[in-house]
Amino acid sequence: MYVWPCAVVLAQYLWFHRRSLPGKAILEIGAGVSLPGILAAKCGAEVILSDSSELPHCLEVCRQSCQMNNLPQLQVVGLTWGHVSWDLLALPPQDIILASDVFFEPEDFEDILTTVYFLMHKNPKVQLWSTYQVRSADWSLEALLYKWDMKCVHIPLESFDADKEDIAESALPGRHTVEMLVISFAKDSL
Repeated sequence: MYVWPCAVVLAQYLWFHRRSLPGKAILEIGAGVSLPGILAAKCGAEVILSDSSELPHCLEVCRQSCQMNNLPQLQVVGLTWGHVSWDLLALPPQDIILASDVFFEPEDFEDILTTVYFLMHKNPKVQLWSTYQVRSADWSLEALLYKWDMKCVHIPLESFDADKEDIAESALPGRHTVEMLVISFAKDSL
């Protein structure tokens, strides 16, 4: 478990929008070490961290990140993408869903969007703020976004000062190609 390049870019996006975060309900999925979620909480958001319920070690890493950052009150829940669970059903409506480098394995893409779709029905105005590392030109979300009645806006990294190899005095994202997306329900579904 370590901080991935995409997490630093998503954290930079959150920092750029920090004045809009206080009081927002934010869920980070696939949180791992939870850099974006921890930053959102430090900026005043009401954050819930999640990782796979099938990977208890990942959930423990989320809890450790909370302790190390003096945020023991943050809720950590196990959510497995594509599975309906009591923890998923119990989640309150969210304003923002954070996802840093969750679009890693193409076979998981639909399960991720299925979970996001369920959460969007709790609040149709929710947005998924996602960063991903470009690994193959053959991988695309376009057909799945259409299937799940979602739209995607590409956010240029230079628009939030993330178009460099070192953000916030770190060596990340380095030379990795990272993209930033905001995904929401398509307009005609609202």
